Order: sequence, then C-alpha cells, then structure tokens
Amino acid sequence: MHETERHRVILAAVQARPVATVAELVDMTGTSEATIRRDIAALHVRGELRRVRGGAEAVNPPEQGGLMGRPFSVNETINMTAKRAIARAAAELCRDGEPIIINGGTTTYQMVHHLTARRLSVFTNSFAIAEFLIQNSRNSVVIPGGTIYREQNVILSPFGGVVASHFYAKRMFIGCQGIGQHGLMEADPMIVQSELGLIGQADELIVLADSSKFSGRSSLILCGLDRITAVITDSGIRDEDRQMLETAGVRLIVVETTAHAGRQITVA
Repeated sequence: MHETERHRVILAAVQARPVATVAELVDMTGTSEATIRRDIAALHVRGELRRVRGGAEAVNPPEQGGLMGRPFSVNETINMTAKRAIARAAAELCRDGEPIIINGGTTTYQMVHHLTARRLSVFTNSFAIAEFLIQNSRNSVVIPGGTIYREQNVILSPFGGVVASHFYAKRMFIGCQGIGQHGLMEADPMIVQSELGLIGQADELIVLADSSKFSGRSSLILCGLDRITAVITDSGIRDEDRQMLETAGVRLIVVETTAHAGRQITVA
C-alpha cells in the first residue's frame, strides 16, 4: 500500500475509534509495525493526529463511535477493476421478481450499476446501495432500522430488526474482511451480529471477494465454508485457495479483469 493511501487509512481509523492501536493499523494496511510507527510519527509532527502509547488518536475525536475496519471511502479505491468485474458477475445471477439481500460493502455496492433495469425486491443494510437503487431503478428497496455508520455507509442495530427477520431472500450477496479455511471473517462484532441475522434469511449465500481477501484475516468468524453456496473472485486467486473451496464443496466463479475480458466468467 502506498504511503499516501496508508495515511488515509490511518487518519480514517483514528476518527472511527477512541484509539487506533498499532496492531489494528498493521492489519488494516497490510504493512509492518515499523512502517506504521513511522507513519504515526510523521502524521503527529504534521498535527493530523496525536501519537499515544501503542497507537494514535484523533486530534478532534468524533462524538459517535465507529466500526472496526477500513472506511468505505478508502475501500472503494482498492482493487476496483476486480470489484467491478466481480459485481457484474454477481448481478448476472439475479432474476427479475426474485427477493435478494445485498449486504453493505464496496464490492457489493458495484452491483447497483447492473441492477438499474431489473425488477427485484432488495433488502440492504447499505445506505449507499439503497439510495442509488431508489434514485436510479424501479426495484423495491427495503432497509432495516438502526444507526447509520457514516464511515462504512451501513445501517446497523444492536437490537436486531423485525423487518430483517421476516424478509425471505433467494440469494444473499455479501463481502467480507477475509476468507480462509475457517470461513468468512469480519472485523467488527456489530457487523457480525447484523450479518448473522441476515444469512439465515437466504437460501443461497454468494460471497463477493477479490483475490486479496484470501490473505485477509480477522479474529471474528462469521460463518463456515459449509454455509457458502458460491464465491465470486478474480483470476488472481491462488491454486491452494481454489483447492480449499473445491474441498469444501463451494462453487467458484472466477472473473477475468483484463481491459477486454471484464465480462468473461470462468466457472469451476
């Protein structure tokens, strides 16, 4: 990750929580502890954050706490070619008249551009997805009640939701913090709680994950591989990760991300 991008992630992180620890920032950026400490020192000297023992804090902390993980505005600039191709493939699985769930995330958000001419019933906890579909399509849009977390562009409630518990979906489309042999991983307990409730409402769970997510890790496991119907990823996926999904009985859809092959899909 380039220095400018790392600094954006660090500054967003300190605005989202009381103190962003060095360990958390290492996980978010995929860089070394020494690099993060140098970045914190540089940003401290520039007055953009305050260096504290073991991490950093915002100069002007926000009133509302945020969620763990990179903000939406940062994630949407990463691996965008792959995310767009993956989202296109995901949208092609949808059929008019079907009820679907689209979970909040930068990859799932890219689906909206391919759903404008559809007639679907869409449940989403993403404020950005709901807003786009309302303004640019005739899809039926349902959102849960709760708090809008601006950094991640999602609506979450610690109390669950009546609407969500009664919404049946043919498919749920979901992103993740990481994916490995133990299953899907997420960074924040609130996100896990929300997604667990939604997963149970769908017949099929479709994971949208660019190949970098197979190297992502978190301490929170959302669900095992046995709950996943299909994974849509890009051609950068490693052979060992292909084998892992095949062994678990997960359908793998691999999209090409070259300039002239964005629409080509390989199904394994």
